[in-house]
Amino acid sequence: MKYGLNIRESGALDFVSLGALVHRLDPGIIPFRKATECQIHVSGGEFNVAANLADCFRLKTGLASAMVDYPIGDLIAERVRAMGVKPFYKKFKHDGVNGPNMATVYSDRGQGLRGPVVFYNRCNEAASQLKPGDFNWKEIFEGGVRWFHSGGIFAALSPTTAEVIIEGMQAAKAAGAIISFDLNYRAKLWNISSGHDRAVAVLDRIVKNVDVLVGNEEDLQLGLGIPGPEVAAKSKLDPSAFRGMIDKAIKKHPQIKIVATTLREVHSTNRHSWSAVAWIDGQMHQAPTCELEVIDRVGGGDGYAAGFIYGLLSGESPEAAVNLGWAHGALLTTFPGDTTMATLEQVRDLAKGGSARIQR
Repeated sequence: MKYGLNIRESGALDFVSLGALVHRLDPGIIPFRKATECQIHVSGGEFNVAANLADCFRLKTGLASAMVDYPIGDLIAERVRAMGVKPFYKKFKHDGVNGPNMATVYSDRGQGLRGPVVFYNRCNEAASQLKPGDFNWKEIFEGGVRWFHSGGIFAALSPTTAEVIIEGMQAAKAAGAIISFDLNYRAKLWNISSGHDRAVAVLDRIVKNVDVLVGNEEDLQLGLGIPGPEVAAKSKLDPSAFRGMIDKAIKKHPQIKIVATTLREVHSTNRHSWSAVAWIDGQMHQAPTCELEVIDRVGGGDGYAAGFIYGLLSGESPEAAVNLGWAHGALLTTFPGDTTMATLEQVRDLAKGGSARIQR
């Protein structure tokens, strides 16, 4: 028992996530209304964590998701393989016209005082059609699984996706896995699926199964229906308001042993102050603060979650686990795209106080 958790020492898979795969079209600093070309990034909040843990941290990871048999699906599946993630797909046929589709996210990076802009096309998304019974969890968890993860974006897609999450969590718990969930509250998505009241009801049912919760002060307030903090934060880097929200979250869901989040002060699109914090079995642990020169901010929070989970799975001290997550999330913002290009050695070096000096 460590961190208040009983983490399995081994398993056929270290980590399995459940969620939607998407492709993100990225015209860089050019707004879409003037764009002439785009990069394509494969993403998904749950996939990002699995991909980061496999590619950077060298763990054995898997992903349960929907896959459509058309060229966009082929592109996405190739990137999943390239990141070293083992796929478990519920496959859908494309009708050649209407789908079902793999979702598209449009996100320009902004520049300076002009912030990034994100919007979606999730019409007839295959992942939103996932339902209980679509995955053979006994087969997926055969040989053992150490950690299972999902998130609020997937939960918001349809009435059935939340049920799949609960089914997967309960099967993973029976297999001896730790359960984590990233609240990732997105008002745009919940507004499409009946609004805030339904979000709170759905997320409450999910979080009853969770050991490790990821979410900032706003996620806790909006996603769990918890009243705002009594202590006002002095800045975005001040964890005091978050600490007050944790007390309320744990009172509502006493089985939770860890709550973690990033802390970010945005000075401009390309300059952020960055830290992270985690409440671990009753104790607060905070990472240092550093100044980021941001290339692409998308995926930074997933980068933190991956590094933090790696630290816990590796048996690091609570402080070291938080610092590994902080360092990996920071590095991820220096790359284009949603998933990591960092090495474990780079993450460990930064977590220990390394710098950007040239490596010869």
